[in-house]
This record gives sequence, structure tokens and C-alpha cells, in this order.
Amino acid sequence: MKNSSKKAAVVAAPQLVIGMDVSNKKSMLALLEGDEMRFTTISNSRDALRLQFSGLPASRVAIEAGTHSPWLCRELKAMGHEVLVANPRKLAMITQNHQKSDQRDAELLARLAKADPRLLCPIQHRSEQAQKTRALIKVRDQLVQARTGLINCARGIVKPFGFVLPGCDSSGFVARVSKEMDVSMASMLTPILKALEPLNAQIAELDRVVKSRAESNRDARCLMQVYGVGAITALSFVATIDDPERFRKSRDVAAYLGLTPSRNQSGEQDPQMHISKHGDETLRRLLVTCAHCILRKGAPDSALKRFGLRLASRGGKAAKKKAVVAVARKLAVLLHRLWVTGEVYEPLRGCK
Repeated sequence: MKNSSKKAAVVAAPQLVIGMDVSNKKSMLALLEGDEMRFTTISNSRDALRLQFSGLPASRVAIEAGTHSPWLCRELKAMGHEVLVANPRKLAMITQNHQKSDQRDAELLARLAKADPRLLCPIQHRSEQAQKTRALIKVRDQLVQARTGLINCARGIVKPFGFVLPGCDSSGFVARVSKEMDVSMASMLTPILKALEPLNAQIAELDRVVKSRAESNRDARCLMQVYGVGAITALSFVATIDDPERFRKSRDVAAYLGLTPSRNQSGEQDPQMHISKHGDETLRRLLVTCAHCILRKGAPDSALKRFGLRLASRGGKAAKKKAVVAVARKLAVLLHRLWVTGEVYEPLRGCK
């Protein structure tokens, strides 16, 4: 989902305003027309949605952001309805309501949408293509995590017997261990090694697909100018942000991705806090990995590297970790600027 950074003017509500509380199997609809409120329930399917809404006049429909809201939003807009996707993190009237029910939630959505849509803190959903790209990257991420879990399991299994498995790249783990493992460990390790083989093949195939898509995507190619930013990070950045123009300033992207500190200021108290970790966890983790790559020994000189090393050299508690996060934050801002401007990346720009 995407937060809109542009303030929209309040538009008069159409005659019919609908609040929609969505669950996996059904949706509760609160239809507000004038002062009259009526309720109905439909199954959560495309056919049921079209049957209910195709015969209605152009209406304002409010739904909470969730698993089903992307396709519901597309379907409703295609039928000519205005759709407001409420941000549940900021809608405490629903999320913290102690008398919560589907009907109450649907009614509250309808009344807020009619009174002032800004009360819903509406967000924009990404394009369908961007969501498909993100899904592809998420599938790869889950397979990589599964592979890592199996490898860690294998390492843990043999330690009580006095063995240590060799350190190697994840993709080469099966071949290396098959060659070097002790015969007495074979019965325990063989099932894990057999499970890893198809995982390696699937991950390799997804890597080929992601690389091909990134190389054929002009925006992703622009981002891959930066050392440390590969096909997966570039494509993930493009798919997650989707529309770079919705951010008025490039530095707003860092806050959107949860790479800026949270704040809890009160009076003269303004404590330094950890990063908010809002936004997309996968992309944030990828940017942090890129930051490690940029700061490692042997990486080419750049303004980003100098900035990070300068922070790390100050010492203090967790100085290196803070430097990595700071570089990841600056990297997010840099990637957005390159995307918007289309300029050629100059690694030492701004350095004296």
C-alpha cells in the first residue's frame, strides 16, 4: 500500500456512501443515503461484488486496507465508484473500539467517508503490475528463508556429535556437505540435503527471472548504477514505491520505509529513539544489506561510503550498526532522486 503525501481537497460526497467491512468469506456493507442507514452482507467474491455494485449509482465506498482491499479497489473503480482505502494504523476509532463488530465498523467507515474523507487517512494501492512484482520477490524471499532455516538446522544437528559443517555459500552447501560429511551423520543430514536441492533450483530460477525483469526495466537499470544495488533491490524499490512522484521530497522516502527515528517529543523532552520500522520490511532489509556492501573493505570509494565510515569512526555504543542504518537511509533517498531525475550516478558527488 502507498501513503499519499499530497493533501487532497474535500470533495462533496455523492448521495450514496458505503462503508465496507471485509473478511475472508463475507463483507458487511453499510449503505448511507441521506440520513438513512441500511445494512447488507455479500460473499467475498468478484461475482457477488459485481452483482451488488453494478446496479448502484456512482458511490463513495470506504474500505480498510487489508489483504483483499487491492482487488476490491480495482473492481469498484472499474465500475465507476470512488474508493477510499482507510489506513487502519491511524484509524483508532475502529482498531481500538471496545464494542467492535462488522456492522459497527462498516457504519463508522460510511459516516467518516461522508463527513470528511481525510479522517480515514486514505492510502493508495500500488498498480497490479507492481503488486505482482512484489509477490514474486516475496516468494523468493520466503524460499531463501526456508533454505537458511534448513542449513542452520543441519549445522545444529551435528554439533552435539562433535562435528562442524564447513562454511560455504548457501547455494553450494549441498555439494560441499555431501562430499565432506561423516558417514555416521548421513542418515540425519541426507533428508535435509534432499530438501535443499529443489529449493536451490527454484531460487536460481527466480533469480534469473528477477534479473531479466530488472534489466528490461528502465527505472531499475537507473538504480543499479549504484554499487551494491543489484537486480532484486532495484526491482523491489521500483515495485514498492511504484509512483515516485507522490513524494514531494526524496527524503520522505526514508520515513516511508521506516528508516528514520520514531519521535516521542513532549515539552523539553525529545529522546533519541530507534528507527520506526514502518513500511515494507523486505525492502528495508535489502537496503540495509546494500549498506553493508557499500561499507565493506574493498568496496569502491563513494560519498555514501565516506559518510558511513565517518559515523562508524565516532565510536560509542553500536556505532557501526547506526552507520549501516544511516547509509541505508541515505541510499533510499539517493535511489529516489536518481529515479525522478534520471541523472547519471556520480559516486563522489558532494565530496571535497
